[in-house]
Amino acid sequence: MGRELSLQLAAQGCHVALCDLRVEAATESVELCRAVAPPGTRVSGHGCDVSVEADLVRFRDEVTAQHATDHLHLLFNNAGIGGGGGFVEGPRDEWETTFAVCWWGVYYGCRTFLPLLIAAPAAHLVNTASVNGFWASVGMSRPHTAYAAAKFAVKGFTEALITDLRLHAPHVKASVVMPGHIGTSIVENSGAVLGQPADPARTEMSAYFRNNAPTTASQAATVILDDVAAGRWRILVGEDAYALDDLVRAHPEEAYDASFYARLDERGLLPWAR
Repeated sequence: MGRELSLQLAAQGCHVALCDLRVEAATESVELCRAVAPPGTRVSGHGCDVSVEADLVRFRDEVTAQHATDHLHLLFNNAGIGGGGGFVEGPRDEWETTFAVCWWGVYYGCRTFLPLLIAAPAAHLVNTASVNGFWASVGMSRPHTAYAAAKFAVKGFTEALITDLRLHAPHVKASVVMPGHIGTSIVENSGAVLGQPADPARTEMSAYFRNNAPTTASQAATVILDDVAAGRWRILVGEDAYALDDLVRAHPEEAYDASFYARLDERGLLPWAR
C-alpha cells in the first residue's frame, strides 16, 4: 500500500520521499514513481528500519536536505509486518520485532516528522492501523497478539492525537486507516523480516492472501487518499472492513466466541478466520 500511495501521489505531481527496509525495494519504488510523475516532481527513496528511531531521524534529515524543505504536508506511517502471534508460548523476539515495527514505527515516525508538519501552513498525518485494531483475531485456532496489540495502540494513539492537535496545532489533521484484507505481500515479507527460513507453505499462503483479496493495494491507496482529501479521520478500507466493524459493534461480547465466527462465515468474511 505504501508503494501505491507513493505512485498515486507522484502521479498527481506531489513531491514524494519514501522509505523501505530494503534499499532495493525503495529504489524500485522510486523508479516506478518517476515514470508516472509530471516533470519537475521530486521523488527520493531511502533505506530505513522504522523500528529504530535513529534511522527515522536520518531519513528525516535526508528528506529535508534532498528536497530542500523545512516542512511536510503529508506523512504516512504505513510500514507493518505480521508475526508474534503467541504471547504465552511464542518466541519473544518475534513478538517484540512485530510490535516494534507496527507500533514504535508509527510513534517514532510521528515524533520525528511532526515538527515538519507543524511548520507547514496545513498538513495531515495518516497512521495505518488495521481491522485488527478493533478486532484482535485471525481465528479461534491461532493467537494474534503482537500485531493486534500494536494496531490497537495505533488506533488509540491517532484518535487521541485529534484532540491534541486541535489544541496545539489545529492546522494539522490526523487520520487512522483500518484496512480489511488487502492484496499485498505482507505474509512473505514478514517472514523475511523475522528471519524465518524459506517455506513453500508460507509462499503459497502469501500468494493466496495477495491474489484472492477483495481489495487491491491500488484500490486501498485510492480510498485512503480520497478520504484524507475529504477530511475523514476514520478510514475503513474494503467492504469487509465495514462489515466486520458493524459486526463487532453489534455483538461486542461475542467477538471472540464461536458464535461470532459463525456470523463471519454466514457473511463470507475473512475466510482465514477459522
